[in-house]
Amino acid sequence: MDVILDFILVFLSIIMLWKGADWLVDSAAEIAHSLKVSDLIIGLTVVAFGTSAPEFAVTISAALTKQTDISIGNVIGSNIFNLGFILGGTAIIRPISTNEKMFNRDGLFLLIVTALIFFLFFGLNGWTSDDNYTRTEGLLLFSLLIGYITFLFIKKDPPEEISPDKATIMSYVFFFIGLILIVFGGHLMVTHASNIARFYGISDWVIAVTIVAAGTSAPEFATSIAAAIKGRHGIAIGNLIGSDLFNLLGVLGLAGIINPSVITQDIFDSVFILVLMVGLTLLLIRTKWKISRAEGALLVSINLIRWYFDFAG
Repeated sequence: MDVILDFILVFLSIIMLWKGADWLVDSAAEIAHSLKVSDLIIGLTVVAFGTSAPEFAVTISAALTKQTDISIGNVIGSNIFNLGFILGGTAIIRPISTNEKMFNRDGLFLLIVTALIFFLFFGLNGWTSDDNYTRTEGLLLFSLLIGYITFLFIKKDPPEEISPDKATIMSYVFFFIGLILIVFGGHLMVTHASNIARFYGISDWVIAVTIVAAGTSAPEFATSIAAAIKGRHGIAIGNLIGSDLFNLLGVLGLAGIINPSVITQDIFDSVFILVLMVGLTLLLIRTKWKISRAEGALLVSINLIRWYFDFAG
């Protein structure tokens, strides 16, 4: 009976994460629009922060309880899920237009950050390394996030002609309600997903990079699909690139500051796949400045294959 309750509470936590992030993103976007910045900037910052809140809640909760595989695995798994299932699935529904700024500034920065994390975790001897992820490295990552956000708002893109809704008092109310739902939902997710993993003999790492990663990426999926359908491509892809950057620099950075960890071989495999996924995504962004349905299907297929090997392993 205990495991049935665990499944129910994991399902409940996903609903809390989804709805909480939905309210958080909508209200945060209204607040950000008051700053008169472009869709891409909003997608890369405020919307990305909002949709990354579930990963933040799950990863920080896991770091505080010293569950390293859940803490790091959720971030890496969510980023792969974002570029595979979500970006790919969104492109299948509606091809996504890209541009040079998206590639040269934001996409290349994501690739550099991902490669940096691979180097920090494994160094030059990555195939055999079993090293520590230190507070200094966590602080370095978090500092890069602050610098990136500062740069975006100093060199902000001009706003689009469309005039979105302005922020009201209810925008702030729903922002905080959403945040509370996300934090509590993240705590439920970590606790009961870990219980399920132990019951079935599945490692915490596999659960983290699959089920938990998918659950916490649900807000990114809903946001990107809705934005693409409405033709707001800057929010659709900016949300995913920005979320990946927030996850790697902000969430993983804070996790390292809170709880320095030992990096294992399991983590190596998924970080290596993430580096390849980011490189492939950049290539697809650059080709004809559009991610087509066929390219979206390729991204989804790669993610399905990765999941198969995660569970089979």
